[in-house]
Amino acid sequence: MATSFIDLIEEYANNFIDDDTKKRVEQIAARQTNEFGVDQFGLDARTLRAVVPILCWFYHHYFRVETFGAQHIPKGRMMVIANHSGQLPFDGAMIAAAFLLEAKEPRLLRGMVERWTSEIPFVSTLLPRLGQVVGSPSTCKTLLENEEGVIVFPEGVKGISKLFSERYQLTSFGTGFMRIALAAKAPVVPVALIGAEEQAPAVANLAPLAKTLGIPALPIIFPQLVPLPLPVKYRIYIGEPIYFNGDGTEDDDDIAVMVKSVKDTVQQMIKNGLEKRKHIFF
Repeated sequence: MATSFIDLIEEYANNFIDDDTKKRVEQIAARQTNEFGVDQFGLDARTLRAVVPILCWFYHHYFRVETFGAQHIPKGRMMVIANHSGQLPFDGAMIAAAFLLEAKEPRLLRGMVERWTSEIPFVSTLLPRLGQVVGSPSTCKTLLENEEGVIVFPEGVKGISKLFSERYQLTSFGTGFMRIALAAKAPVVPVALIGAEEQAPAVANLAPLAKTLGIPALPIIFPQLVPLPLPVKYRIYIGEPIYFNGDGTEDDDDIAVMVKSVKDTVQQMIKNGLEKRKHIFF
């Protein structure tokens, strides 16, 4: 049988991760996929094995990530809520890597990606194979009820594309995540990431042109000409799970109060992290 491209990548990439990481990936593959190495949402164990070494390289060597609070990661269902920034979603990838590499029991976070990603060649295939899904409420609730970990960035595109002058200032949070978490009886795990705001400083956003091109944002990056990340140092802070009472049918005012409490928690974690940081590169 001819060797596929993904098989070659998997074989080559596995030379660059340690035995503990390989074991963690195999734990996830065995726990979350069927005998054919896939699950109902498109997660593919071979693709996961091929890509994890790349994530590990970025995690350990490029962004030199330090993760604090891994002991707070719960077993079973959880809704991870984090700040979003950096123009490209390296922040989400590194948070996912932290939950895979640092948790006592390795966890695969399911990202709720924007619908427009399903229209991008290659990306539309790769993301589902890595366990990421288009962010519909019903899919998210099903994942949580299956004891999965879901990561949501309530700032959405506004967060990831914010200007450098707006760094570490949370934009408005959507409220949908809270209704889903309540309906699924899932705790909210707050996460703050320090570092991504400086990886691709945006001095302007050509919003009208972006709209014409059908993309969510078109940032002007400086000093880079393209939004490739600078080798800044990431610090990830994982907070204690927050348990809310309710079933998701609460009125908007009550939901808004809960969402604000989560946002305030993440903002305080960001503030604390910035106070501890000495330099953006080390």
